[in-house]
Amino acid sequence: MADTIVTSTQAARVITLSRAGVELVLDLEAGYPTVLHWGAPLAGIAPASLRALKDGGIPHSDLDEPVDPGMLREAARGFTGRPALRGHRGAIGFSPLFAVADVTALDDACTVRLVDGALELGLELRVALSPEGVLLIDATLKNNGDTTYTLDELAMWLPVPDRATETLDFTGRWLRERQAQRLPFAPGLRLRESREGRSGHDYTIVQCALTADTTTEAGEVWALGLLWSGGSRHLAERAVTGRGALGAGELIEPGEAELAPGDAYTAPTVAAFYSEDGLDGLGARAHAWLRSRPTHPSSPRPVTLNVWEAVYFDHDLDTLSRLAEVAAGVGVERFVLDDGWFGSRRDDWSGLGDWEVSPEVWPDGLGPLVERVRALGMQFGLWFEGEMVNPDSDLYRAHPDWILQVPGRVPPLARHQLVLDLANPDAYTHVLEQVHAVISEHRIDYIKWDHNRFLTDPGHVGEAAVRRQTEAIYRLFDELRTRSPGLEIESCASGGGRIDLGMAQHADRFWTSDQNDALERQQIQRWTSLVIPPEMLGTHIGPTISHGTGRRHGVQMRAVTALFGHAGIEWNLLEATEDELEALRGWTQFYRSHRGLLHGGRTVRVDHPDPSAVVHGVVAHDRSAAVFAYVQCTTTAGTSPAAFRVPGLDPDAVYRVHAHEFETPATVQRRAPAWLDGLEVTGAALARVGLRPPILWPEQAVLAVVERVS
Repeated sequence: MADTIVTSTQAARVITLSRAGVELVLDLEAGYPTVLHWGAPLAGIAPASLRALKDGGIPHSDLDEPVDPGMLREAARGFTGRPALRGHRGAIGFSPLFAVADVTALDDACTVRLVDGALELGLELRVALSPEGVLLIDATLKNNGDTTYTLDELAMWLPVPDRATETLDFTGRWLRERQAQRLPFAPGLRLRESREGRSGHDYTIVQCALTADTTTEAGEVWALGLLWSGGSRHLAERAVTGRGALGAGELIEPGEAELAPGDAYTAPTVAAFYSEDGLDGLGARAHAWLRSRPTHPSSPRPVTLNVWEAVYFDHDLDTLSRLAEVAAGVGVERFVLDDGWFGSRRDDWSGLGDWEVSPEVWPDGLGPLVERVRALGMQFGLWFEGEMVNPDSDLYRAHPDWILQVPGRVPPLARHQLVLDLANPDAYTHVLEQVHAVISEHRIDYIKWDHNRFLTDPGHVGEAAVRRQTEAIYRLFDELRTRSPGLEIESCASGGGRIDLGMAQHADRFWTSDQNDALERQQIQRWTSLVIPPEMLGTHIGPTISHGTGRRHGVQMRAVTALFGHAGIEWNLLEATEDELEALRGWTQFYRSHRGLLHGGRTVRVDHPDPSAVVHGVVAHDRSAAVFAYVQCTTTAGTSPAAFRVPGLDPDAVYRVHAHEFETPATVQRRAPAWLDGLEVTGAALARVGLRPPILWPEQAVLAVVERVS
């Protein structure tokens, strides 16, 4: 379809984008962009009527002619909240006032070009609505003047309706990422910042606004997320007028966006999500959007064994070969050698930066292990932490100036390491060429790329460089994949410290958390998968006694938990019993036969009446099958647990439901519920009556498998 260009001389300009049950009505009549509506379609209401509905009159305490602050929220129009754009030309040029110059409109996208003649700035906004109903907002600011313009912030904002009275975002720490916090959408500004130079363990991924009655299955949700892995801001503000809005943008470090005459700054893309089907509706929309990318992993996600919690730094060819044999025997499809294979890396004190195979540990190189793994029918993966360097390394001794730093001082160490300055072309080339050499020599299938510390004094030749560092790692990942077609990359940052919508465009998998305790994993996985599809989230069966908490869990609890993601194992299988190995064989077989459903269906988080339990599952889009987990986290209030519902199936169809066990879960009962051995029942009954779980010990789980019979 040809572009439709609308000039600034036309008085009435309203652009409506509508797809997949989402509608944006962008009003340009006043000469700047305001949002008349973002949410469910309004059945073709006339713009004049919509403006009238939004008109709240004029209170005595306001401007004589109050105006909608619009997407730019400019103080020059009388807005007293946080503006979208903050910057200056020294002591002047601090208060922008943009006007629309022209508009290019399509059915599913529009580009609005604005100018501020007094400040000599140009701003281009592009808003596109994806086939899945996700709004993607891009902005580029250009300095048209003859002096430098200092940009402090450029965020994208969208208003939310008054009925959005609560916010939802996520906090966390190492071993405990993505913990939900739901709060009143109170007057004032709620600001979630990431200042780590990476998204961080406390990163929220999206900032949500929702109605008070919103659950996982029903109600309305509006959310903004940032396609960026560096410093970030997610904001929710309710103004003194009572109106609420969400914002997101890059956290620009001082001096990072000094725009010389003719220079431009392009902000990271903001993704905006709307759902009228609760939080699961938001997740379904986000998953569909991410799955639609040409780069999204399309091959079945292989059962992965990572050796970190099996051997740590104790690398030995014989031990690892025997571990590979046992792994292949239980159905593992990818074997990953973790930290400790290179340079002087016998512990975490030395060797980072020297990406050459250690002759001390591997006198014959990695070849013998790689060949053994491949002979067993498995892919081979390898660990790197290419953005980091130990002071005790050949690289640092040769090039101590290659680190991110403020001139004249060395940043404090974290995990005995510093951060390489990838904006330095020589440092970037060193990492790229050394890593590529190892990958190409051994035809590595997969790399686990770690990032074990946050950035401190992130300077490049004295200038703040978080933005350039972030762009460099994107560029490096893309180049590695170009040089080695088929290479897959896992983003790890001490677990879930760099999981964001930006890295999702460059990596194939995230290590969800260093926490492999199955109980702790319930909330971590539940909320990380709100936006990130489960096939991109590493979910491993950890050791019997968790290395993160000291808890002991049987195979059943760990297996059910690890099933709902890109499944794998993080356990020294040489120490497993034959019964445990047999349980693992059954688990990998179940995973392989159901991963099409697990990685392509609709994720469901059931609102369960008993807070002692967690219920979740995946339902096929054609409603032909489902897999649900009931996890007993603590003891129940009653002697018999509350029934858990299985929503999302065809209410008129008949299904066979039965329990699947990898190991017999511990129970406190004389007789098990009747459905465990198999029962035929309608989808309506499963959704409304539900299934009564067995009376489980705490930290036990049961798996319900549902298949349509008619």
